[in-house]
Amino acid sequence: MLNGAKILSGTDVAKEIRERLKKEVAEIRRQVPTLVPGLAIVQVGGREDSNVYIRMKIKAAEEIGMYAEHVQLPRSTTQDELLATVKRLNEDPCFHGIIVQMPLDSETPIDAHLITDAVSPEKDVDGLNTINEGRVATGDMSGFLPCTPNGCMELIKRTGTPIAGSYAVVIGRSKIVGTPMSELLKWADATVTVAHSKTKNLNLLIKKADILVVAVGRPEMVRGAWIKPGAVVIDCGINSIPDPTKKSGQRLVGDVKYEEALPVASHVTPVPGGVGPMTVAMLMQNTVQSAQRVARRLIEMEFRWCLKPLPLKLTEPVPSDIEIARAQEPKDVAVLAQEIGLIPSEVSLYGTKKAKVSLKVLQRLQYEDDAKYVVVAGITPTPLGEGKSTTLVGLVQALTAQKRCNSIACLRQPSQGPTFGIKGGAAGGGYSQVIPMEDFNLHLTGDIHAVTAANNLLAAQLDARIFHEATQTDQALYERLVPAVKGSRKFAPIQLRRLKRLGIEKTDPYALTPDEIRRFARLNIDPHNVVWTRVLDVNDRYLRKITIGLSPTEKNLTRDTSFAISVSSEIMAILALATGLEDMKQRLAKMVVAFDKAGTPVTADDLGVTGSMMVLLKDAIEPTLMQTLEGTPVLVHAGPFANIAHGCSSIVADDIGMKLAGKRGYVVTEAGFGSDIGMEKFFNIKCRASGKVPNAVVLVTTVRALKMHGGGPIVTAGAPLRREYMSENLDLLEKGLPNLLKHIENGLKYGVPVVVAINAHGTDTAAEHELVQKAAKAAGAFDAIVSNHWAKGGEGAAELAQAVIDACNRPSEFKLLYDLDMSIEDKIVRIAKEMYGAGTIELNSKVRDAIRLYTEKGFGKLPICMAKTSMSLTGDPSAKGAPKDFKLVINDICLSAGAGFIVPMCGEISKMPGLPTRPSIFDIDLNTETGEIEGLF
Repeated sequence: MLNGAKILSGTDVAKEIRERLKKEVAEIRRQVPTLVPGLAIVQVGGREDSNVYIRMKIKAAEEIGMYAEHVQLPRSTTQDELLATVKRLNEDPCFHGIIVQMPLDSETPIDAHLITDAVSPEKDVDGLNTINEGRVATGDMSGFLPCTPNGCMELIKRTGTPIAGSYAVVIGRSKIVGTPMSELLKWADATVTVAHSKTKNLNLLIKKADILVVAVGRPEMVRGAWIKPGAVVIDCGINSIPDPTKKSGQRLVGDVKYEEALPVASHVTPVPGGVGPMTVAMLMQNTVQSAQRVARRLIEMEFRWCLKPLPLKLTEPVPSDIEIARAQEPKDVAVLAQEIGLIPSEVSLYGTKKAKVSLKVLQRLQYEDDAKYVVVAGITPTPLGEGKSTTLVGLVQALTAQKRCNSIACLRQPSQGPTFGIKGGAAGGGYSQVIPMEDFNLHLTGDIHAVTAANNLLAAQLDARIFHEATQTDQALYERLVPAVKGSRKFAPIQLRRLKRLGIEKTDPYALTPDEIRRFARLNIDPHNVVWTRVLDVNDRYLRKITIGLSPTEKNLTRDTSFAISVSSEIMAILALATGLEDMKQRLAKMVVAFDKAGTPVTADDLGVTGSMMVLLKDAIEPTLMQTLEGTPVLVHAGPFANIAHGCSSIVADDIGMKLAGKRGYVVTEAGFGSDIGMEKFFNIKCRASGKVPNAVVLVTTVRALKMHGGGPIVTAGAPLRREYMSENLDLLEKGLPNLLKHIENGLKYGVPVVVAINAHGTDTAAEHELVQKAAKAAGAFDAIVSNHWAKGGEGAAELAQAVIDACNRPSEFKLLYDLDMSIEDKIVRIAKEMYGAGTIELNSKVRDAIRLYTEKGFGKLPICMAKTSMSLTGDPSAKGAPKDFKLVINDICLSAGAGFIVPMCGEISKMPGLPTRPSIFDIDLNTETGEIEGLF
């Protein structure tokens, strides 16, 4: 080397870069332990030269602590299949960078430009997406820079040669190297000329270059005599030429005659070992940068979502619920999903206003901390309505839109029975609603219909099995249960489970003895001890008792049974309590549908229905994403009755909400009716099943309801309210306060702070509010807040939201009311005395016999789900206030083995409501011109 030109070793610089990236990856892992930078390398076919490059990239990724996956597709891959693969990787949060290895070795035509543009700009670490290319062209370096040009720039900078003011010549105009290289030099303030193989007097042009970048693909085209003395020469070419001295007969050279350039240039890159290693290093750098951006978003999301609330246009007087709802245009649910951290593959859109949320989000966020957990309950309900759902919606609107906290509401899906009956919808009210309210109250995404179908499939199989066992011999029954297919019999997996429960350790259908055949084939269901009923999601009093099997085809095998409303089905309770698909499957399998003639429980799994029910319910286990009037997220899921089942939204909805909201966020979920029913079951059944620890209780009350508990006049639907409820009456209010105080006491028994929310009405007075607040705080409530969310939305609940935040900041001292090892009777007594204020309980002989049977059969350690009127702390719906030391009569008891609880019945509890004389049906109609639903609320 005459002038001592320096060799620019890309290998050495790339090694330095990898060492730096290794530290950066370690820092990412320190900040977000669950985040591993991931690179997906997509290859079509199996060209060996491509395989060499891919192995280099994977090795480099592993060296710095990244995860790299080689997604190899066959040569038969079509363009659409490749696009689908790219789309899947775009949506996969495990990958922060995606490259498609070129050239594509496909048997079918594929547009390479279309493929590179299909890679998300946020994951396009090759920098080949048109959006990223366009950014470079306009001087915007915020996207990913193309790897080879970026590597060349890094090498040029290492020479110490000033780029600004230099004259640079780029030989080659490809979109991968030449064109973006010229842009990077231009925006670094060099004067740039782009030349190519057809440029005239190329040697004279090159002679002027202070910086020369050659990427033309012609072996040793640029000669030493063409190069300006002292120039920086970057050779991007890599070409194979014959060389008989090499074992392979080939050697690699660049586009520059290297030996001739050395005496002239100040710096020159070798081939190989120059630009090549830098290209891989820049690919790694881009992928790490992508992961760093994700890490920053995750860290920032711990504090607050990038959620844009919808503004409310408050008017006075407050219009009807439907007018308010229709005046607000909901945001696209796909936008809302993105705002709260869901990725497209976790969301199934049902139009633009509602979407199913996949349980896959729980796996993705399994290591994230949970949000604070708040349950909303009420005092003992009255016909005046306390506005529990309205308060819940107003609270989350305030938490999210006013307090700028991540907050998700979790609500039950309303049944169509009450919607078309007398209660109406359950979407909230005033300026604290879930929208669209019509969707919320009618069908939604079909979960209740799925429960109905699964329930009735089980009922149909139950009665069919009774019929077939009554009309066939053991052998005929067995041969039909295990039919010969192509001359061979085989047990289904569900039948193998039954054999195992029977203690028969055989898998060959031909090996069973006659006794084993009889035991396997015959369930011997006692028709007089069938506990499973059919269901419909309507109020239909005439289905409360029916006789089935009257057709001559059923051979006089009749029996009395009934229908219940769909939301009272045990399957609905299971949907709300299941923690995932496998848990739901196990619970469905364990459902006791009848008892045999020896008193042994017969399960859904014995009937072979478990798998089929799972198929019907596979989508129903996913909660539905909706929004409030202020555009804050709501998860709607499950709808078990609170006076029959446990009356809470689902565990999976709460779990998803708590992961999405994060450790500084809030999930506000509901418990049906008062603290004596919904809240008690929320704690002792739902929290026991989920393992979640609640942070606060919001107890909703109204001045009007307390006046009724104080002895106020009876309220009749449709009749004007009496003056006692419309004007100040402190004496009547004070007499009703014991009901509120009992519910506060109930909450405090679980070690959870209780925030009383006084749902304000226009007829309340300041003195009445002050009386309630003073009494609540004296009884131990953490705070008592007057909330005006109905008239003002989140703004009206801002003070309530602050009280909830403050309450959740207290360390949780949560404890359950009873231990599962207690006897069934003792657990009933504990609930009756502690939650209701009862003095004693009374069990009739039928109930005592059932308790003995449940205990003998291994169900004695299940929690208790009391079925009691919601309208009183006692079993008498007319008893208002807070009676004490009364006798609670348990007149029946039933088992929900799949849901995982025992249900004592206090008084007459109907599972099938009836329609009143004038149901809401009269008012509901469809406007055939506008397509709008009218009269729903």
